[in-house]
Formats: sequence, C-alpha cells, structure tokens
Amino acid sequence: MASLPLQLVVLGAVLGVALAAAALILISFVAFVTATEMPPLHRHEEEKFFLNARGQKETLPTIRDSPTKQLSIVVPSYNEEKRLPIMMDEALGYLEERQKQDPTFTYEVIVVDDGSKDQTSKGIFSSRGEKILMADADGATKFPDVEKLEKGLKDLQPWPDQMAIACGSRAHLQTESIAQRSYFRTLLMYGFHFLVWFLCVKGIRDTQCGFKLLTREAALRTFSSLHIERWAFDVELLYIAQFFKIPIAEIAVNWTEIEGSKLIPFWSWLQMGKDLLFIRLRYLTGAWRLERTRKMN
Repeated sequence: MASLPLQLVVLGAVLGVALAAAALILISFVAFVTATEMPPLHRHEEEKFFLNARGQKETLPTIRDSPTKQLSIVVPSYNEEKRLPIMMDEALGYLEERQKQDPTFTYEVIVVDDGSKDQTSKGIFSSRGEKILMADADGATKFPDVEKLEKGLKDLQPWPDQMAIACGSRAHLQTESIAQRSYFRTLLMYGFHFLVWFLCVKGIRDTQCGFKLLTREAALRTFSSLHIERWAFDVELLYIAQFFKIPIAEIAVNWTEIEGSKLIPFWSWLQMGKDLLFIRLRYLTGAWRLERTRKMN
C-alpha cells in the first residue's frame, strides 16, 4: 500500500508527458496545415515605373540589377501621417548634409505605403542601393546613427558572398526601460526575449529595433524567403540570416520612445509568441523551406 502514492505520481508524470507530447504534435500539425506558400511578388502595372527627378518615366529597377546608389532607405509606413513627416525631415536633413560634404554620396528614400511584409519586400526589391537601410517611420532611432551601422558592416568584412547585416539595438537601454515599465510589461518583455532565443535567434539581444542595414546581397537572400507579415517578421529575417550563416553585427543606437505605437501590449506579445512558435515548427516540419532565390514577376 505504501507504494501506491508513488505509483500515482509516476502515472501522473507519464500522463503529463503524454499530454504534452500530444499537444506538441497537435500544434505542429496545425502549424503545418495552416502554413501558406510564399506568393510571387507581383507588381501592378503602375508599380513598374516611377518618375525621376526630371519628371521622366523610368522602369522601376529590381534588386537583381546592379546598384546605382550607395544607400537605399526603405521606410514601411502604415497610418503614420503624424510621425512620418518628422522622421523624414530628420532623415532628409542628414542625407542632404552628407551629400554636401561628400558629393559622391548617392541615396534614395522609398516610403512604402503599407506596413505589411509583402509591401516592405516590394520596397526592398525595388531599391537601387549597394546597402539597404530599413528604418521605422516613427523616427525613434536617430537617423545619423546609420553611420554606426555602416561601421558595423565594415567591421564584419570580409563578407561571405558579399552578405552582411548590421542591426540597430536598444539592449543597452534595457535597465532604464525596465525602470519605466510596469512589472507586467517587463515580464512580457523577458518572456518574448526568451522565446526568441529558445526558438529562433541566438546571440542577438534586440531583434525588434526597426533600424537595420543590409548589403544588397543579404537583402535579396533574406527577403526572398520571408513568410511572416506581422511584427515578428524581424525575427524570421534574422533566423534566415543565421541559417545562411550571414554575419550579423548588433550595434547600440540612440533611441527614444515615440507616442503612437501600434502595439497593444498583451495581445501583440501573444500574437508574436504564436508567430515565433510557428516559425520554428514550420521550418522543422518542412512546411517552409529555405531557398536561395525567389522568383519575382
């Protein structure tokens, strides 16, 4: 009789493991059957041309063309009527001053009028720069810090297959941000960082800072394979980069909280947590496969 409690404990442990395994199998199955194929990046007729500075119609380039600018800045924008003009004033002020000091410096700014991954990819694939900067429309990161990212890329040389990425990072501000956050939001932050590390990306403390500089070749390789359309697409981008062994530098940048965030703390973090789990499971089960190139119509 004395062994009965022990038997119950063992039985309970076995049942717990069985239930956990069943739940994992079920979640993996759901992740597999709900995985969507990457649609080709189709351009509508009006998206195949643009007006140059002289008002002349030119064919929109693709990322597979040879670069004709030193730097492309791609700004995803979704309902950013209030924050975008301030960000653009700072960015263009910096870029114009830099060009005055160095007349050989060339750049372009591409504002994407929809914050989804698909539209952001169109902006990336239409860029003409040797290097491509993704910059959030909120202007939270000081734009001159692009020079820090450029130095970070340079320090990674030699680049394998001309691919490298420099990520702006707010990790150095974490202690200060914790002091300003509620315990609940701090718990959510730590939980998200743990899931990122455990499921997808190792060695990058801040995957979500919207200030990333990529070489042209790295942008083609990573954006060609993206699936996630929501906030966690940065994580998949870096997951893909690490899969292809693209060197990544994490660079501390100046960052300021800007009002107007689209994130709703609990539900947004819950959605991102689900996305992280599904990223991992869909690649593990073969629902998503990494390919070298992606055809663009």
